[in-house]
Amino acid sequence: FGCMEKQLHLNLLASRPPVPGGGGLQSGSKMRMGPGRKRDFSPLSWSQYYETMEDVEVENDNGKDISFTAYPKGFSGQHGPVLLLLHGGGHSALSWAVFTAVIYSRIHCRVVAMDLRAHGDTKVKNSEDLSAETMAKDIGKVVEALYGENPPPIMMIGHSMGGAIAVHTAAANHVPSLLGLCVIDVVEGTAMDALNSMQNFLRSRPKTFKSVENAIEWSVKSGQIRNIESARVSMGGQVKKFEEPLNSSSISKSIGEGIIEEEEEDEEGESNHKRKKEDDQEVGRRYTYSTSQNVYTWQVDLSKTEKYWEGWFSGLSSLFLSCPVPKLLLLAGVDRLDKDLTIGQMQGKFQMQVLPQCGHAVHEDAPEKVADALASFMVRHKFTDFKEGYLW
Repeated sequence: FGCMEKQLHLNLLASRPPVPGGGGLQSGSKMRMGPGRKRDFSPLSWSQYYETMEDVEVENDNGKDISFTAYPKGFSGQHGPVLLLLHGGGHSALSWAVFTAVIYSRIHCRVVAMDLRAHGDTKVKNSEDLSAETMAKDIGKVVEALYGENPPPIMMIGHSMGGAIAVHTAAANHVPSLLGLCVIDVVEGTAMDALNSMQNFLRSRPKTFKSVENAIEWSVKSGQIRNIESARVSMGGQVKKFEEPLNSSSISKSIGEGIIEEEEEDEEGESNHKRKKEDDQEVGRRYTYSTSQNVYTWQVDLSKTEKYWEGWFSGLSSLFLSCPVPKLLLLAGVDRLDKDLTIGQMQGKFQMQVLPQCGHAVHEDAPEKVADALASFMVRHKFTDFKEGYLW
């Protein structure tokens, strides 16, 4: 890609192109663990962030059951609006885990993060149908299954593809108790411009990983997720065990693709040279595989969803502006705004905040900043209050 193309399709799905030189490490200093120590890329369990994992049964048009996976938090004796969290393409509810812990400490609220159709642990009959209309209906059905005829006040928050689906859901009034809408880093103009280069980006990613740990390491070193804690809990929802046999040469080739090794800047001299040599040997071991090992691949083949991309994003700006509830747009860069949104923002139709030093997965890279922006927005609109003891 040219530099411009890379910028353009940051908004398309919940993925972004690898950044040469380990761009995920902001200045490198925060992530370094000291001489000779390796960073921990082991997976973290969802149970450290959510109380339960529930299967929500809903009926589709043919009367057959569909099971959506939801992660609720704060429902035992807590009050406050429900934050309904919709993840980006290829991700899962777990991408919200760290953010959930932070926002729950800030304001009185309850949280439900759900796996959208064909993502995470959700099971649907027709997983190929990822149209905006179908996915928006799904959200309404899940809310109805959870709360019946009298749902609590709901603040809907969506990232990337999930942001687009949140807008479609709000515009079609599938959530009658909707309080407000927060869309994270998805704008029609830049998303539509990026469609042409998206397949190239998807082809450039590794096809398989030898383990979840290996996938976590790739996500951090390639800059997909710039927060190692979030990567450790969310990548488990992006990959699954590969079910088809592969020959060993294709496994080795695919896992090696897209891995970016960092340059160490710690010790100097002979000890550093010795460590570098050991690291090189370790890298060789890490990315050499045999078919006897478990191999992981992407949970969702995003390249097969291409026919739905335009439907997610086309007309999104005017749909967003037409939603009658208070709206918050969080962006990773001010260059993301298109003409309709620029005019709408000047007219005060929504609140916007730019969070610099973030990648596309803003809520993963900077969960505290996103939580602060959302908390102040919700308190300002009197949707909720800050928790006692939280110093604003």
